[in-house]
Amino acid sequence: MKFRERYLVLAVGVVSLLVLAAGCGGQNALEEGGGGGGFVVGSANFPEQLILGNMYADVIEDQGIEVERRLNLGTRDVLFPSLESGEITLVPEYNGALLSYLSKGESDVTSPEETTKLLKKELPEGLISLEASEAQDKDALVVTPETAEKYDLENTSDLAPVADELIVGGPPEMSERPDGLPGLKRVYGIEFEEFKALDAGGPLTTEALGNGDVDVGRFFSSQGLIDARGWIVLEDNKELSPAQNIIPIIRKQDSTGKIVDALNELSATLTTEDLKKLNRRVEVDKEDPEDVAKDYLKQKGLLG
Repeated sequence: MKFRERYLVLAVGVVSLLVLAAGCGGQNALEEGGGGGGFVVGSANFPEQLILGNMYADVIEDQGIEVERRLNLGTRDVLFPSLESGEITLVPEYNGALLSYLSKGESDVTSPEETTKLLKKELPEGLISLEASEAQDKDALVVTPETAEKYDLENTSDLAPVADELIVGGPPEMSERPDGLPGLKRVYGIEFEEFKALDAGGPLTTEALGNGDVDVGRFFSSQGLIDARGWIVLEDNKELSPAQNIIPIIRKQDSTGKIVDALNELSATLTTEDLKKLNRRVEVDKEDPEDVAKDYLKQKGLLG
């Protein structure tokens, strides 16, 4: 599974950004000359990841540690090997997506607690997960207020008796994924009138839901545009979709006490509602992710 489906295709030029000094693989990234000479925070290439990456970097810098930011890099297929090799020290992850990646899709747990527990066991030697945040960015079914009122929709179960009148839009793989249309049928008894292959919460699905070409759209639960447009996320009341809690993954040899404490304090503070508001500022209001991250940390008293 990709890091999140929002990832863009990685340009060749980005790969060159990951290449650090040779021979850094086994060294502590905090040691002089190790891992390119510093603590390196990496992230994926969509707004939420840029916000989280900057937050991680800020709270670590606040401990007096020099941090190199290598954000906006690309897919997990690039980031995770770089984390294992020591080219990157720390990344913000999603417990469910990473567990699926490491277990090659064989895990079927959905609760946050079990997902995090299994993830810890699956992580390669040399990597550890810190405390998972309450904040999640899950796959979500979204409707307009008009559709919600017309069909009395609050949660996913409410779709079952009316789905044969509704058109759903989402990424092409939604038609085959276990937590897509097959799962909706198996767990909820939902069979839509029609499925339109669009994208994963991107411009195609956004436009289609906005102009009524689809009645239900597949988005990510923390996307800022959902609240900005007044749309409604249907609760996954039978937990079909895996948990996707934000969780820091760090190289064990670089997980000093003050770094761990700073990151765990941030994770304990961050909520899904916080994430939605932060994403909205970047996705909708076009603010700079670095500024948005720092504002949040200051408001929560997480910077000295």
